[in-house]
Amino acid sequence: MIEVRNLTKRYGDLVAINDITFTAAKGEILGFLGPNGAGKTTTMRIITGYMPASSGTVKVAGYDIFDDSLEVRKRIGYLPENPPLYTDMTVGGYLRFAGKIRGISRMQIDDAVDRVLVKCGLTEVHERVVGHLSKGFRQRVGLAQALVHDPSVLVLDEPTIGLDPKQIIDIRQLIRELSGDRTVILSTHILPEVAQLCQKVVIINRGRIAVEANQAELTRNAPLEQVFLQYIAQDEVIETQVSA
Repeated sequence: MIEVRNLTKRYGDLVAINDITFTAAKGEILGFLGPNGAGKTTTMRIITGYMPASSGTVKVAGYDIFDDSLEVRKRIGYLPENPPLYTDMTVGGYLRFAGKIRGISRMQIDDAVDRVLVKCGLTEVHERVVGHLSKGFRQRVGLAQALVHDPSVLVLDEPTIGLDPKQIIDIRQLIRELSGDRTVILSTHILPEVAQLCQKVVIINRGRIAVEANQAELTRNAPLEQVFLQYIAQDEVIETQVSA
């Protein structure tokens, strides 16, 4: 469903991500894991078409993000770390707006909005102004806008950051429910989130892939936290040796 090949992004002399390659199968939740500044958000922005790459390819359902950007965007829902909300709009009004700019017809928009209101637990607040909602509800609204056009791929960048424990549990359960028919890329630095939700793990560090593996295989002999620290340490040792 998602194929990332030899992806590189440079900002002048700074290499944000360097020759990264990984795949995500249909219906799979892939945990994209790494420390702060590792290149997770840059990768997500390229995959979703928000940012061009310096080199490499990204394909979603066979469509190239650079050659067939509109086709890829139809198939992707994106929740960035800071949801793109208009805080002076009502929840229902904002979701109608989000649906319209994604090309949903007038005949279908009411059903699409009603569907995501129910799916994301927003029915009771659909007439509330977004700016008056709690952080947890605003995160649900951000998730609803990513789902309103019923995409086959969902890209979530730090979806539970800043939430309280109950809100985190609720959002994680919602992510579980959204998988199956959809491929989900969950970008996070929260290890328990990946351990609980993801079938596959990709660890990125300093802009490079440290490991890509099935989580069950990766954690067969050690918990995810230990595995994560091991691969990050190995990657840093390798970089030190190369620099020397």
